[in-house]
Amino acid sequence: MLSKVVSLGLKGIDGYKVDVETDVSNGLPHFEIVGLADTAIKEAKERVRSAIKNSAFTYPIKRITINLAPADIKKEGSLYDLAIAVAILACDEENKIKNENKYVYLGELSFDGSVRKIKGLLPLLISAKQQGLKDFIIPKENENEARFIEGINIFPVSSLIQTIKFLKGEEQINPVKICDFNDVIKTQHNNYMDFANVKGQAVAKRALEIAAAGGHNLLMIGPPGSGKSMLAKCFPSILPDLTFDEALEVTKIHSIAGELDLKEGIVSSRPFRSPHHTASTVSLTGGGSNSKPGEISLADNGVLFLDEFPEYSRHTIETLRQPLEDGVITVARSNATVVYPANFTLIASMNPCPCGNYGSKTKECRCSASQINKYLSKLSGPIMDRIDIHIEVDNVTYDQLKSDKKEESSEEIRKRVNKARHIQTERFKTSKNHCNAKMSVAQTKKYCMLDSFGESLLRDAFEKLKLSARAHDRILKVARTIADLEGSENIQAKHIAEAISYRMLDRKYWN
Repeated sequence: MLSKVVSLGLKGIDGYKVDVETDVSNGLPHFEIVGLADTAIKEAKERVRSAIKNSAFTYPIKRITINLAPADIKKEGSLYDLAIAVAILACDEENKIKNENKYVYLGELSFDGSVRKIKGLLPLLISAKQQGLKDFIIPKENENEARFIEGINIFPVSSLIQTIKFLKGEEQINPVKICDFNDVIKTQHNNYMDFANVKGQAVAKRALEIAAAGGHNLLMIGPPGSGKSMLAKCFPSILPDLTFDEALEVTKIHSIAGELDLKEGIVSSRPFRSPHHTASTVSLTGGGSNSKPGEISLADNGVLFLDEFPEYSRHTIETLRQPLEDGVITVARSNATVVYPANFTLIASMNPCPCGNYGSKTKECRCSASQINKYLSKLSGPIMDRIDIHIEVDNVTYDQLKSDKKEESSEEIRKRVNKARHIQTERFKTSKNHCNAKMSVAQTKKYCMLDSFGESLLRDAFEKLKLSARAHDRILKVARTIADLEGSENIQAKHIAEAISYRMLDRKYWN
């Protein structure tokens, strides 16, 4: 007897429909799964067999063949268990299962018949909705992850028995209630350090405010103990709240990676990822045999903090070139090519030399010129070109450390950042871009017009500092953000001058 139910497959952050076609016929007992299934799916036969038996259903002692269509796409994971079990039981007329074709089934089965959570549910549901699918049966543990998608019916189940009773009309399951994102979004800023706790460092705070307001990448150079890491950890506290669309995109990636908090069901605060400098290239960019997202994708719409920047391998650092420019990462492997979002703000920190004291006002550097050159040469010109803001962070003085002066809080800084971001949202409301750092060449030309004085100032800097065309555009983008923070419609000469001052260090240290 034949039966067919629907499940879903995942490729990158997009889902596709998978038909689970089942044939149960007379012959020697055998269970075969075809359709380019991976090992986890091949092992489903043992999980499904035990789940059916331990749920008090009759397991057919016949020849069972399962086809996962389309058969030319590689299928991965254990999310097809529930669909396979339902399809097998539907072949037996004695079970009197009705309307099994109406639903999409997602879930992994335990030996006792309970339904376990799966990874990547949110992107699967979003893609399925776009394809016109409306009714879903999912694991109870994934319920919170599904409560933000309108226009579909989602029925959470905890076991195979409950699923079959629901299909037979013997048990009622209430669909998941849809929640408003604004009701669950939390004040992300309470999870991070506050700038009010950072003594001094006015220049660094100003630069970080500009970076937050315009989405600019930033590099801090300074001796050990000057507060670079502390400043970076305070940075998320001044970023604007996630929008619902941004939250969905971030949640998709974290769901696929298995890092989603199922109690909350959605990522409601901007990610802050800080991988150790021993991290491999694949862990940073994504990939592996299953082409999973890496740290730069998990930092999407948030912050990627790379401490001790030159200590990362040269190859790993160079792989950041394309994501920093395009906001996406293409993971190409022999079995699949996947594109993941990687629209992050890079905050990097480093010492100026191996001992850390080159250029310090308080300590003497013990490194030779060749040692300093070798250390700095780990960062190439193309990488430095893609970082909008370069600043020096020196040690705070004793008087600054012990001062009773009240430092500006993150909340006060964030108010200015939000105003600047609102200006940019209105400016780019007809495009996909939402911040100055991501302006195209055409947008830069349109929104970064200069007067004669500003033009002359930028021309002199371009020629004397021997800037690239990319550095020229990034100065304009930073100047646009500085003007937005002041509420100025036009970029003035002083805005250009400040933006140029943030492009001096690569000429100081790397020339």
